[in-house]
Amino acid sequence: MEPINARSMLDEAKSSPGPAVERRLRLTPAALEVVSQKVRAAYSPVVIAGLVRLADFVMLSLVGVAVYLAHVARISGFGWDYPAAILTMAGTAVVCFQAADIYEVQVFRGKLRQMTRMASAWSLVFLLFIGVSFFAKIGGSVSRLWLSTFFIVGLVALVLQRTALRSLIRRWGRQGRLARRTIIVGADANGEHLIRELLAQEDSDLHILGVFDDRSDKRSLDTVAGTPKLGKVDHIIEFARRTRVDLVLFALPISAETRILEMLKKLWVLPVDIRLSAHTNKLRFRPRSYSYLGKVPTLDVFEAPITDWDLVMKWMFDRIVGGFALLALLPVMGLVALAIKLDSPGPVLFRQKRFGFNNERIDVFKFRSLYHDQADPMAKTVVTKGDTRVTRVGRFIRKSSLDELPQLYNVVFKGNLSLVGPRPHALQGKVQTQLFDEAVDGYFARHRVKPGITGWAQINGWRGEIDSEQKIQKRVEFDLYYIENWSVLFDTYILLKTPISLMTKNENAY
Repeated sequence: MEPINARSMLDEAKSSPGPAVERRLRLTPAALEVVSQKVRAAYSPVVIAGLVRLADFVMLSLVGVAVYLAHVARISGFGWDYPAAILTMAGTAVVCFQAADIYEVQVFRGKLRQMTRMASAWSLVFLLFIGVSFFAKIGGSVSRLWLSTFFIVGLVALVLQRTALRSLIRRWGRQGRLARRTIIVGADANGEHLIRELLAQEDSDLHILGVFDDRSDKRSLDTVAGTPKLGKVDHIIEFARRTRVDLVLFALPISAETRILEMLKKLWVLPVDIRLSAHTNKLRFRPRSYSYLGKVPTLDVFEAPITDWDLVMKWMFDRIVGGFALLALLPVMGLVALAIKLDSPGPVLFRQKRFGFNNERIDVFKFRSLYHDQADPMAKTVVTKGDTRVTRVGRFIRKSSLDELPQLYNVVFKGNLSLVGPRPHALQGKVQTQLFDEAVDGYFARHRVKPGITGWAQINGWRGEIDSEQKIQKRVEFDLYYIENWSVLFDTYILLKTPISLMTKNENAY
């Protein structure tokens, strides 16, 4: 089952009766107790496994080369045949370790199973090397002292590395960095059955926080398999924005299609994985349609955008490209700061509260473009054409978007902005008399990724003043397209296109 397209969900939400107004709800005491607990940032098991693969390759290569330099090159002189063989053996070892299924976080936690599989795979690498050497008739030219020493020292290095890794993984486990913080939707017999199945599995990385259910009759239990009911489905959004939630799992049967769709219209704006449990369904799909939580089959509905290695790539892109951009633009920023200081009294910079990732409130830095005594830190009043609050320098830097340059500090040092992403709108941003989230259903879905200095909507002309529902609607549609189609190349294209867009599509920027 393919993940549901976010734009199609937005289109369906627009056709549903009544605006989906989102406001902060008061959580139940049980939910408040959970969100008050300190939660550390999560580490991706996919990234951890990838880094361990890289560490294995580098370490074994270094060990092989060190043994070669100590035993062979010192006597026979340096040649490239041994280093080439060493790199090949190190790469083969990583492939064999992968085939032995030891690149999994749950395996890293163990000791005996991990060590025996690793020793067997490492031995296989040398048997393969000896076999290839024999059939290639080069066995006589290979140093037996080097080969045996490489095997023993490499195995010792692997054991020591895995011992340290096991200690590190277990510590991260105790800190909750490897747990998938999960909430269950459905506080009935189905939910109880599902939770019991999940809790009965060994080495599970799921941490079930609680259960949510809209029903208030006797079918809805206050405690489900020892797990507390934390509130109604409407509370999930507020709950997920006060504490880390990685997975929302529906225990409702797929036959409850209407109820599930109504709930998904509310929850799809969250940056979390959403799945339907298929453990009680009599209707069976093809095996490839399922993903599994241990042995529990589930159907993927929504996936959190930009995760695992994609998140690492975007983080590196922001820090590296953003750092170079900040250094290159320092002279321009200095001139802008001087012009602002000479033009009108007041500070050069100001901070404004904006919506960030997952609706968190962040401080965004900008060059001051309004007269200081007429500043509007909450952006309650939209800047319009000919606005008397804008200074002479302010008109120029707003038109050219030079007022946004200090946000590079947010990208490089604070990490709450990206170079590219949906623009961070002001908390009190309005179109006519409506707040943005009142004017556009699914508006907060654009906050499933970090906001950016520039974005897909901006380079397509949707920047500047928002004086109609169509303008904010278009921004949201372009932002959702960006989220669904993100790649490093897409970010690069948007960055390169931004200067051209600033010169040709600035008619709405005042």
